[in-house]
Amino acid sequence: MRVGPRAGRHRSYVWPGFGDDRVASTDTCSARRRSSYASVVTVLRDVAETDLDVFYEQQLDPEATAMAVFPARDREAFGAHWRRLLADDSLVKRTIVDAGAVAGNIGCWEQDGRLLIGYWVGREFWGRGLATAALAELVAEIPERPLHAWVASSNVGSIRVLEKCGFVEVERHAERDEHSGEVIEEILYRLD
Repeated sequence: MRVGPRAGRHRSYVWPGFGDDRVASTDTCSARRRSSYASVVTVLRDVAETDLDVFYEQQLDPEATAMAVFPARDREAFGAHWRRLLADDSLVKRTIVDAGAVAGNIGCWEQDGRLLIGYWVGREFWGRGLATAALAELVAEIPERPLHAWVASSNVGSIRVLEKCGFVEVERHAERDEHSGEVIEEILYRLD
């Protein structure tokens, strides 16, 4: 749900979600209601300030930041970012909760004339289908369309999550990352 700089611009990104193969349907966003997905319990709730320490630790994970091609923030920058998010009532921001534990966050906001989504799931929750279930729940909550998501082309887990929920690729571009100096290919996905 973070907005991060890439070549001087602020972009939204979909981060590690790592869906699994428990949902194998072209109508996956409604599939979480079917019995084949009943073993995954996902609840989206409003973000509580007590969630922020968990979010901070999750975004420090080097494997997750490498997959998302997005650098971790230091404590001060992270705190300032989340204070801005929590103060802005125009943003949709939710905590992903699994069996009572904070599994990550997901949100939706308008940027550059597009309604964007983004999420982050902590590594200890990868492979459980939580990102797919959380995204399905979020898109059901938000009636406006189209929804968009930017994702690094190397983030195959999040690409799979988006496609399971009906998002389709509409654009690709490559930019030099100001942090790593590497050229990063990004894909814009859309849900109509």
